[in-house]
Amino acid sequence: MRDRKAPARDGCGSPLSGPSGIQFRGGGDFSADVRRCLATLGDDVAAGKRAQRGMYLKSVVMIAWAIGSWALLVFWASSLWAGGLLAVSLGLAVAGIGFNLTHDANHGSFSPHSRVNRTMRWSIDAIGASSYVWRVKHNVVHHTYTNISGADSDIGQLPFLRLAPDQRRFWYHRAQHIYTWPLYGLFAVKWQLFGDLTQLCIGNIEGTPLLWPRGRELVGFLVGKLAFIGWAIVIPLMVRPVWEVAAGFAIASSVMAFVIAVTFQLAHCLEEAEFSSVPEMEQAGSTEWARHQLASTVDFAPNSRLLTWYLGGLNFQIEHHLFSRVCHVHYPTLAPRVREVCARHGVEYQVHTSAWSALASHARWLRKMGQRRPSVADAGAR
Repeated sequence: MRDRKAPARDGCGSPLSGPSGIQFRGGGDFSADVRRCLATLGDDVAAGKRAQRGMYLKSVVMIAWAIGSWALLVFWASSLWAGGLLAVSLGLAVAGIGFNLTHDANHGSFSPHSRVNRTMRWSIDAIGASSYVWRVKHNVVHHTYTNISGADSDIGQLPFLRLAPDQRRFWYHRAQHIYTWPLYGLFAVKWQLFGDLTQLCIGNIEGTPLLWPRGRELVGFLVGKLAFIGWAIVIPLMVRPVWEVAAGFAIASSVMAFVIAVTFQLAHCLEEAEFSSVPEMEQAGSTEWARHQLASTVDFAPNSRLLTWYLGGLNFQIEHHLFSRVCHVHYPTLAPRVREVCARHGVEYQVHTSAWSALASHARWLRKMGQRRPSVADAGAR
């Protein structure tokens, strides 16, 4: 595979050059109207400050929830039921940290102060993954090349999952709508223990270069892995039997992984979302980036305050992809404005009214992608 130049940035802006010559442009009337959605956000300064205080308060709650669950699990739980429930609580809390602190901080949207963002982005290292690898894998690769097979690593889950129409099909994919769900619970262990290091050794993510970290980034990578192993494995082993530590780790990690994986899949791997490939994008020529994001992204449960609070606004994935450097507390305000812009320009704004509806669509998509279809790729796979 030939080298592919990493894009300049994710978001509407100047033309972007991507894998194998994929070209995005930020110009056009639709993109200009989308950018104007941000114009009035800063008008009410008091409301903006209240929203930021709410963001900080929620972060404190998430951290306290995680620390409290961990401490009770390690030092207090005296029965299997208590240990199991606390492990589930820990998994949900750590996922909440990922949704609310890690995700925004690594996009530079957690705080208006860059130093705070740089500090808080290490929260992902503390929970086992690398913020350095994440910023390339998620911010650059996924946000720029959304749902482009061969460029977006989030849908590149072969050989286990077939998530896009042009991907190779194996015989066992016919059952992926069944085995995918427990499989989602395993991805966190992969990244926590060896996934980041493997990706760095490979040196690229779906063709986008990934260089070894240096200086502060390298120190953070190493210290983060050691810190995670320390609180998740070493300290518990000092006070608990090996089997209890293994069971608690497995439950917490699988709960965290399942919740995070399903949340991100509900945004892109649905019947309503469009998929493309590198050759298709090359043939299409210059593509308006904002239109591509609307076609490949779906919102869900926009009226659920609880989900919006816990998921860090990731049920508003359209708004997040268009304005990834805007704090998620503003997404519910931005959503009606984006819908209006889409209506004016005849661009489809895709949304599921509930999480259950989105889950059903994802399940149907998994089943559809696992079915036999007559094609050259499938013939070679079988």
